[in-house]
Amino acid sequence: MNGKFFSLPEERQKAILNAGYRVFSQNSYKNSPMSEIAQAAGISKSLLFHYFHNKKELYLHLWDNCAKLTIEYLTRYDCYSQKGLFESMERGMEVKLEICRLYPDMANFAIRAFYEKDPEINAAVQESYHRYFNLKADKARINFDSAQFIPGLDIPMMYREMYWASEGYLWEMTQRGDVDIDQMKRDFEKLLEFWKSIYLRRQ
Repeated sequence: MNGKFFSLPEERQKAILNAGYRVFSQNSYKNSPMSEIAQAAGISKSLLFHYFHNKKELYLHLWDNCAKLTIEYLTRYDCYSQKGLFESMERGMEVKLEICRLYPDMANFAIRAFYEKDPEINAAVQESYHRYFNLKADKARINFDSAQFIPGLDIPMMYREMYWASEGYLWEMTQRGDVDIDQMKRDFEKLLEFWKSIYLRRQ
């Protein structure tokens, strides 16, 4: 990336990023032309290539920006300071859904990017995702009291099971083509109540 992008006024940076989110959220990576992104941002294609050397660089910058914003929001709303796992998850769910409402194109982009089929892009996104995911999980686990769970529970397996279930749900939502935020909230609330009934120690 050309460092001159960061010397642009904040509003101009946002216009370019939002244009990228909008175009990439509506199409696959392969079918998202830089010319369309430039037009949506109100700049020439040559200028867009001046800031980002190629489409992949822009795409991964958008993904990284999305991941960092999510971490920032989760930290700001104390999602990592909760002693109870499901309290943290509930708060995190509310934060992520709020991000979806505030930045709908970015949220749709993130879901589509996670399942992007282009091999080169998929590998880079998955590597980045698991790096951020592990960071979030490690920060959260520091505060969790294992006594909240049923005796003998395989906690790492529990984390993986919940992750796999969430991943499968997001895949199903992306296949529908229209992400319904309110429906996602209801579905995740049901999932959380189900997990609580299985994993939490009875009082």
